[in-house]
Amino acid sequence: MKKWFTNNITLMILSGIVFIGGYFFLRLAYKITDTMPFTQEIILVVLGTLATILITAMLLNKQTSVELEKEQSVKFIELKTETYQRLIDTIEEIVLQKDVSREILTRLQFHTHRLAIFASPAVLKEYQNFLNIFNQEVADDKHISIHDADLLSEALARLTVYIRADLVGELDIQSDHTAKQIRDQIIANVKEMQ
Repeated sequence: MKKWFTNNITLMILSGIVFIGGYFFLRLAYKITDTMPFTQEIILVVLGTLATILITAMLLNKQTSVELEKEQSVKFIELKTETYQRLIDTIEEIVLQKDVSREILTRLQFHTHRLAIFASPAVLKEYQNFLNIFNQEVADDKHISIHDADLLSEALARLTVYIRADLVGELDIQSDHTAKQIRDQIIANVKEMQ
């Protein structure tokens, strides 16, 4: 951003010099060349060309900056989505295996580190709540009962609400549904499956 601002100031200063210098040059050239045919028109074309080049350079510079920011934003959302998807896949694998191995617990720990990089604060907080439930119900006996699976499913549903808000929250705001309605629907879906 600083580089963009510096480049724009430089281009604006150059544009100002061209316009101010062009004005004085044009006044001088008009007085000197008013007896020569077409000289004034040629001077106007040169000044117009220089001004057009500087304005085009400023616009292209701004367009490039906006495109780079957009591309970075898209890449970041893709990384977040992939991280969240991998977390949900790992939790699914844990629940389906019924017996939790040390390898699975280690993978869950690595997801914690990935989330620390990409997740929003609300997701991190709710993930901590999920881990608390996981540690209380599963980590000690390393076995997932039906009751444990239900508790994990409800905790995952609450986590999913925050993941959804992190990824598509702006779209939800534009929809006819409130955040509470979306949350209630996600939790109701999980309870229907139990």
